[in-house]
Amino acid sequence: MERSHGMKIVVIGAGMGGMTAAARLSRGGHEVVLYEASGQVGGKCRTEWIGKVAFDTGPSLLTLPAVYKDFFQRTGKPMGLVCPIESVNPSFDYRFADGSNVKFANLSRKETLDSITASFGADSASQWDRIMKRAERMWDVSRGPFIESELKSPLSLIKRITFLRDMKIIAPWKTLRQHANEILKDQRLRYIMDRYATYSGSDPRKAPAVLSTIAFVEEGFGAWHVKGGLGQLTEKVYQRAVDVGVTFHLNSPVASITTKGKKATGVVLADGTMVAADAVVANADASLVYNKLITGHKRLLKKARKNIASADVSVAGFSLLLGMRKDPDQVLNHHTILFPENYDAEFDAIFTHGKPVEKPTIYICAPQDEAMTKDETLEGWFVLVNAPTHGQFDWSNADFAREYANSIIDQIEARGISVRNRLESLTIRTPADLEASVMAPGGAIYGTSSNGARAAFMRAKNRSPIKGLYLVGGSAHPGGGLPLVGISGDLVTEAIGYEKNARH
Repeated sequence: MERSHGMKIVVIGAGMGGMTAAARLSRGGHEVVLYEASGQVGGKCRTEWIGKVAFDTGPSLLTLPAVYKDFFQRTGKPMGLVCPIESVNPSFDYRFADGSNVKFANLSRKETLDSITASFGADSASQWDRIMKRAERMWDVSRGPFIESELKSPLSLIKRITFLRDMKIIAPWKTLRQHANEILKDQRLRYIMDRYATYSGSDPRKAPAVLSTIAFVEEGFGAWHVKGGLGQLTEKVYQRAVDVGVTFHLNSPVASITTKGKKATGVVLADGTMVAADAVVANADASLVYNKLITGHKRLLKKARKNIASADVSVAGFSLLLGMRKDPDQVLNHHTILFPENYDAEFDAIFTHGKPVEKPTIYICAPQDEAMTKDETLEGWFVLVNAPTHGQFDWSNADFAREYANSIIDQIEARGISVRNRLESLTIRTPADLEASVMAPGGAIYGTSSNGARAAFMRAKNRSPIKGLYLVGGSAHPGGGLPLVGISGDLVTEAIGYEKNARH
C-alpha cells in the first residue's frame, strides 16, 4: 500500500472507536500501529461463551447500522457480505408493575401505535405519536451539528443561520422528564421515555429533552442483531483493520503519551519501549488520557481536565449471565424490560445516594439465535440492572454481589418468569469487574453522562488541545454506544485528513 505521503499514527486501545479510526486511517495511506492493554479487541463490545451458551455482555443490539455500513463500504467489501444483520421484532417487550405490558414493533410506528392502542388505549397511542413526531424534528436539526460533526463550542452553534429555529425545536432548557410530562399523560409511556436517558447513563430528571431522539432513531432506523452475537461485529471490524494494514499489539499497555512543546510525539509502552508518531489517537477513557497518560501541560489542558472533573459519571451495570434450559411454554422476546413500581427510586439510589437499587428496572436479553448455543436445549440470558459505579459503592464484596443477584432473580420470578428451576449456570459481573476488564473508570458504561444542558460541551473533544492528539470512544464526542463511537472514529479520521492536507 502506498504510504509515502502518509503519517505514522499510534492508536491507543482496540475499542470500536479505535479500530474503526485505525482502519480508515490505514486505508487512507497512513502507517497505523495499535496498542491494546488487554488480550482481546472490541472494548465493551464482546460476545462471551460460558459453557455451551454465548452472551452479549456489552451492547446487545445495533442501532443506526448505517454507521458501520459506511465503515465497511469505505474500507473494502460491503457490510452485508461480511457481517449480515437481522431485524429484532418486536424490538422491545415492556412490562409494568401493574401487570400491563406493551410490545414495540421494529421499523413501524403504525404497528407500535396499534400495539399501544390495544394495551393502553387510543389516547395513549396518540400521545406517543405526538412525542415521536417531535423527536423526529429534533433529530433532523441535531444530527448534523451535535452528532455528525465536531462539537467545538456553543459559539459555533450560535453562528448557524438556523440557530434560533433549531433551539426552539431542541428546547435545551427542558429536561427529558419535563418534555415527557408535557406530552405523555400515561405514566407507563413516561417510564419508557425515561429509559432513553439511561441509554447514555443519565438521569431523565437532568438529561436534555433531545435524548428523546434515541426513541425515534431506534424506531426509524431499526433495532438489529448480528448472527452469533454483537461480538461478531467486533471480529469483523478487527479483521477489516488487519486487512487494510493496521498492525495490532495486544497485551501492550501504554504508560504515557510523549509530547514536545504543545504537540504529541508518540507513546511509551509499559515495558519502557518508546514509539514515535506524527499523531496519536487515544481510544481510552478521557479521564485516563488527560490525568494519567499525559503529565504537565497544566495551562493547556486546564479546561479539558476541569470539564472531566465536573461532569457526572454515567451509570454502571450489574449483570447476570444465566445459562438456561429452554422452556417452549415460556419463550422471551429478544429484549424484555421489567419496570418497577417506582422508577424515581432507581435514579435517587444511583445519582443521589450512590447505592445499589433495591427494586431496579430489569433488562433481559434472550436472543433466539441458534448460533449462540452449542446445545439446542440451552439458551443464554443476559440480565442487566443500572448500578452506581465502583467508587460510589464498593462492589468488591462477593457475598453482597451474590445476595444482590439472588434478589434480582427473585424479582424476575415475581413477575411470572421462571428462572431457578431452569438454571444451568450463573455468572455475576459487577461494575468492579467491568472496570478491571476494560479499564472503564468505576465500571461506568458510557464514560460521562448527559446530565445537564451543557453536558455535550463538557465531553472530551475529538481534537485535543495538544496538537496531534485525538480522542475517540464513549468518553469523547459524540458519546457512548456502538453508533456514536463509530461516528467518533469517522470524525477523528476526517480531522487527521484535514491536518495532513493543511501540511502539504
